[in-house]
Amino acid sequence: MAEGRLRRGCSYKKTTWVVCSINIVIALYVLRSLYSSLYIYSGNVSRNIVKYTPDQMRKMEESIRIRRASEPLELVKLVKVIKEEISRGEEVVQLPGPLKQKITDEILVRLKSLNGSANTTQQQEAVESWRREKLEEAKQLTLNKGTLNPTIQYEEAGMMVRALESDWAVLSEGIGLWIPGEVINKEHDDKPEGVEDLEDQILPGRPIPTECHAQLHTDYDGAAVRWGLTHHKESAADCCQACLDHAKRAKPGEKKCNIWVYCPSEDGCHSPDIYQHKHQECWLKSAEKPRLNFKDKYPDSYRNSHPTAPFVVPWVSGVITA
Repeated sequence: MAEGRLRRGCSYKKTTWVVCSINIVIALYVLRSLYSSLYIYSGNVSRNIVKYTPDQMRKMEESIRIRRASEPLELVKLVKVIKEEISRGEEVVQLPGPLKQKITDEILVRLKSLNGSANTTQQQEAVESWRREKLEEAKQLTLNKGTLNPTIQYEEAGMMVRALESDWAVLSEGIGLWIPGEVINKEHDDKPEGVEDLEDQILPGRPIPTECHAQLHTDYDGAAVRWGLTHHKESAADCCQACLDHAKRAKPGEKKCNIWVYCPSEDGCHSPDIYQHKHQECWLKSAEKPRLNFKDKYPDSYRNSHPTAPFVVPWVSGVITA
């Protein structure tokens, strides 16, 4: 019985020794394989390194020097300066609400100081005089020179200089300052003798097709699919035809023109935006539910807030039905 136990013990030891030996051999083989792969990789990398001769290095340095010398450095600097100026011009200063209201009140006080018979030129001169005075005061504050009894705070001086100088046109529009200047719509400046005269206008050019549904003295709203500022047509009929053509050529998913708005007046047409609309402008628009901006005459309330507006709507428009 004791001899059997001894044999079993010896067989366990032998088995353990054999397994350990096999593991050691496998580990050595794996290590050798990894070392061989690393050696081969490093050898390939070292063989791929390109060595240049001194003459080749000299030629490369010479080519780099010639390329740098031929770069239009002055032109690059000029383009950079122009881009910076454009970006600065596009950034319009935003005045705080209380400061904007303060400017509005001061301008109103200056205008009210004029007598009731003051014409538009005198009103413009009064506003311009106020702007120059306020601009000078703001500039003095920014230079830490100060003025007697300043009407603006030091923190506001920088914004005031920008707003009253380069952004004056934007500020004027933002506070609702509309002083009549050069007359654009001369034929509509005075009130017509009768409403019947509104329908007496004869549009130049060929007759307008019936499918255009032309309406005199009418301005329709809608999303512009073609800006009239750069899109002019010889007649209202041509403008309508451009709308019809646009609707036919529109691809699936694109907005189709179903509203055309044309300026037949040789002196231009009024609009409440910031642009000066000229003769033969042709606006192509799209709207699921066309909505009128103005029809026949501008309301008195509108003309009170927009003194440059004529009495009669100068545009001619039409809605095309599919």
